[in-house]
Amino acid sequence: MKKTIVFDLGGVLIDWDPRYLYRQIFSDQEELDFFLSEVCSPEWNALTDSDKSFQDAIEDLIPQFPEYKDQIQVYFSRWEEMVAGPISGSIEILGKLYKNKYPLAALSNWSSETFPIVHAKYEFLDWFDPLIISGQVGLIKPDPQIFNLLLCQLDQDPEECVYIDDLESNIQAASKIGFRTILYQSPEHLQAQLHALDVVLD
Repeated sequence: MKKTIVFDLGGVLIDWDPRYLYRQIFSDQEELDFFLSEVCSPEWNALTDSDKSFQDAIEDLIPQFPEYKDQIQVYFSRWEEMVAGPISGSIEILGKLYKNKYPLAALSNWSSETFPIVHAKYEFLDWFDPLIISGQVGLIKPDPQIFNLLLCQLDQDPEECVYIDDLESNIQAASKIGFRTILYQSPEHLQAQLHALDVVLD
C-alpha cells in the first residue's frame, strides 16, 4: 500500500510571508522586524488561524499599539499581497506524487477567512483528500487533536503517512503521534527525503 503524503501548505507549497506586504510599508528594516515580531506577531497571526476573526483580532490589537493603527489594519485588507504564489519546485514534486497516484492530504494552519482566496486560485489544492484547514475546524497545530482528526478522516495509522512541514514544533508533534516526518527545507531536500522513504517520484 502506498504511503499517504500529508503536506503543510504555507512555506511548503505556497510562498506566504507578511514581509512581502510590509516591505512596501516600512522603509526601516529594524522597525519592520519589530512590527512583525512584536505587533502583528506570529502568535497574533495564529489567533486568526484558529477561530478568531481578523476584525476582532485587529480591534483587540490596535489599543495596544495605537501608533501602528494604519499598518495593523492593512494586515487583512491587503493580505493577498503576502502571497507570492506556489513554490514551483514543491509543486513539481506534488505533481509527480499525484501522477503516481499517491494518496495526498493537507493539514494547514490557515484562517477560514483567507484560505478561500488561495483555494480559488490554485487547482492543486483540489488534489488533497482530506484538506484540513485549522480555521475551519477550530483546531490548530501543534495540538495533537488536529493530527488525530486527520487520521480519523484518513482511517489510517500514523505510520502509514509521511507528514511534511516547515516548522519544527509541528514536526515534533507529528513524530510523537507516530507519523514519519520530513522537516521541509527546500524542494531539493524534500525530494531526497522522499526518496529515502522509498516514495517513487520518477
